[in-house]
Amino acid sequence: MKRIKVNLDKQSSLSHEICIGHTILDRIGLVIAKGNLANRYTVITDSNVSALYGEEILGVLREVNLKADLIEFPAGEVSKNMDTVLTITRELINRGVDRSSALIALGGGVTGDITGFVSSIYMRSIPYIQVPTTLLAQVDSGIGGKTGIDLPEGKNLLGTFSQPRAIFIDLRFLETLPDDEFINGLSEVVKYGIIDDVELFTLLEGKSDAIRDRDPDILQTIVERSCKIKKGIVEIDEKDIGVRRFLNFGHTIGHAIEAASGYTVTHGNAVSMGMIATARISEKMKYLPSDDRVRIQQLVRAAGLADHVPTSISTEEIISKTRTDKKKEGDSIHFVLLKKIGTPFTNGSVEEALIRETIEELKK
Repeated sequence: MKRIKVNLDKQSSLSHEICIGHTILDRIGLVIAKGNLANRYTVITDSNVSALYGEEILGVLREVNLKADLIEFPAGEVSKNMDTVLTITRELINRGVDRSSALIALGGGVTGDITGFVSSIYMRSIPYIQVPTTLLAQVDSGIGGKTGIDLPEGKNLLGTFSQPRAIFIDLRFLETLPDDEFINGLSEVVKYGIIDDVELFTLLEGKSDAIRDRDPDILQTIVERSCKIKKGIVEIDEKDIGVRRFLNFGHTIGHAIEAASGYTVTHGNAVSMGMIATARISEKMKYLPSDDRVRIQQLVRAAGLADHVPTSISTEEIISKTRTDKKKEGDSIHFVLLKKIGTPFTNGSVEEALIRETIEELKK
C-alpha cells in the first residue's frame, strides 16, 4: 500500500495520508481502528455503491470491533443539494450520532462532497474519511478538502473547506466502474497533464488504449501521479486563493455547460469541453501555440471524452452560468489560460464575445 502524506503545515492536525493500493479494503478497517478517530462510524454512500460495497465495508469495520452503520441516498448529481444534506443530518440525529463520531464517504465525487459538507456543519463539525470509488474522486475531488452542494443557480455554490482525516484509494473499485464513469474521471487526469506534468501528458498520449483497457500497472501510475500533483498544489494553497486556481483549468466553462444542461452532461465531459474551449481561447489570445491546442484536442478525443458542445444547450445559458461562477470577483472571472502545455496562468477576465464565439465553434 503506497502512502502519500498531505502536509498542511499551518495546521498540522489537518495533515493526513493518502493510501493507495489494489484490494486494500480489508486493511482499511485496521488502519482506521489504529487511528482511534471516533467511537462510532457512519458510512455515507449512494444507492449504486451501497449495493456493491456497502455490506463489505461494514463487515470490514465491524471485524475490527468498530461500531458502524450506513446511510444511503439516491445516486446521481441530482442528489447533491440541501434536501439531501438535511435528510442525512436528520438521520444522523435519529441514530444518536454525536461529536465523538466520524463519517466515512464511500463513493464518487457527489458522495464525497455531500459527506464532507455534512461533517463540516454537523454539531459544528465532526471528522470524516474519504474512500473514493470512482476515478474522478480518486484523482481529484476526494483530495483537497473542498466540499460543496449545488443550487439551481449553479454548481457547488454552497460549501466549505474541510480536510478529511484520511483518504483510502482502492484501485479494485475501478473494476466495477461503468465505462462512462471511468472515462468521466480521465478528464481530470488529462487536466493534470495539461497544467502541470508534460511527462504525464505524453504518457497519456502513448498509452491511451492501455488506460481505457484499465491496465492495472498504468492505472496505479496515473492515479499516484495525479494524487501527488493535487496534494502538492493543495499544500501550497489550501484555500484556493493562488496556484490552486490552476486546478480550475477548463472548469469555468465546464461547470457552466454542466449546469446549463441540467446536469445531463457529466462532469468529466463538461470539463473536457471546457478544456478544449479554454485552449482555443488561449490560442485566439495569442498565448498558446496552435500545435499544443491540437495535441490537447487529440488527447481528449483519444481518452473518449466529449470535444463538442451539444447544440441543444443554449450558448446564452452557458454564458449566464459563467457569471455566477463561485470564483468570480466583482465583474471578473479568473480564467485559467495556457502559454504552453504544462504552463498555465490566470487571466483577470475573458471577453464574453470571445467565449460566445468559441462555444459556437464547438457546436459545429
